[in-house]
Amino acid sequence: MTHSGDAAHEDVARTAEPRRTIALVDDDRNILTTLSIALQAEGYATRVYSDGEAALKALTENPPDLAVFDIKMPRMDGMELLQRLRATSDLPVIFLTSKDEEQDEAAGLALGADDYITKPFSQRLLLARIRAILRRAAPLVAGAPREPGARPEGSVIERGRLEMDPSRHRVTWDGQPVSLTVTEFLILEALAMRPGVIKSRNQLMDAAYPDDVFVDDRTVDSHIKRLRRKFRAADPEFSAIETLYGAGYSYADG
Repeated sequence: MTHSGDAAHEDVARTAEPRRTIALVDDDRNILTTLSIALQAEGYATRVYSDGEAALKALTENPPDLAVFDIKMPRMDGMELLQRLRATSDLPVIFLTSKDEEQDEAAGLALGADDYITKPFSQRLLLARIRAILRRAAPLVAGAPREPGARPEGSVIERGRLEMDPSRHRVTWDGQPVSLTVTEFLILEALAMRPGVIKSRNQLMDAAYPDDVFVDDRTVDSHIKRLRRKFRAADPEFSAIETLYGAGYSYADG
């Protein structure tokens, strides 16, 4: 694999079918090369960047299908990259963090990462996480329901001042747009589909991570906190997502 400075590298497609594109951002060239080869072997196209500044411009102007980037990088670290990216984009993001750096994990989730993996990690695990996120993002683009027979394909969900349009991945509150990541959208949808019904963390994990990918409780809690923060930016009195301590969360339809 060749690199030209920090420019993206993308291979010629191996098949006639459109391939999903994964962006990799890490200052370790060995990791970039190894992961890029592994992803290409699975049929993905790859773009690689060795620092956050170069990646931010490229990810904004020409978004891939998903991005994977390291937290610890010079010039612009992964946290700043994620924060600046989330100001304009809902691109699915998996971030890499050092083992036992729970503070990094919590901060990354709070900033809007869809998932995280601690180093050292297996390529098999990363590939599984990538496939899981791309699969659960696909129905939002296509407008397909997550549960067969639950509602007509692409139909809009209306719950009081909340409106969700899965076919367009669009959410509004009192007519104001609220930008959500794939994970946030699926968690909110699981709650809004059955107002007043308590959803345990495990049930919300299943809604957002339906591919037997292990996710701990604090991941769901972090996504709920970010959902509330986003809606309160549109309406400081927002209180539709309720916490039932020891049980889970519910959506108050009102």
